[in-house]
Amino acid sequence: MLRIGPILSFVLLCVSPALLFAGPVPAVGSRAPGFTLQSQDGRMVRLKDYRGKWVVLYFYPFPGRCSLEVDNFQRDLADYEKKNTVVLGISVDEVGLQKDCIKESASLKLLADTSGEVSRKYGSLTNLLLVKLESRNTFVIDPQGKIVKVFTGVISPAQHSQQVLAALTALQQASSPGR
Repeated sequence: MLRIGPILSFVLLCVSPALLFAGPVPAVGSRAPGFTLQSQDGRMVRLKDYRGKWVVLYFYPFPGRCSLEVDNFQRDLADYEKKNTVVLGISVDEVGLQKDCIKESASLKLLADTSGEVSRKYGSLTNLLLVKLESRNTFVIDPQGKIVKVFTGVISPAQHSQQVLAALTALQQASSPGR
């Protein structure tokens, strides 16, 4: 009698890497891949519009729900703004699904990557068979458009915004004139 369980397990083990990962994460020092995506308020957001500013670009899962990461980046938004930094969150959600997650006056932008194209460019798309989810990855991009810090597989979204702020502070101090 043929046992399906072990055979199916072996096939999934061999095939699963191809199903799970979309591509490599861009390296520190590389140019940040450009994009144009729609935000929760319906406006188009282009990465190149933020040249001259620092950008924190984070990918978050859990389509259709407010995420702890979104809440914490929003909580710390004033600290980012003091550092000439814009915060952009990307999810494979439809436009507007996260609209209720942020305050109307907040400048935190949540972007819809429904095709998954941008998420793939940043190595941040997980395909679980037919379901697309974001991997918890964050990129700090300098004012010239280069990736200067990468956080992959963020495990603790509750502390992540504070970790990013600390890294951003160190990066800005290291790049300031006279150092």
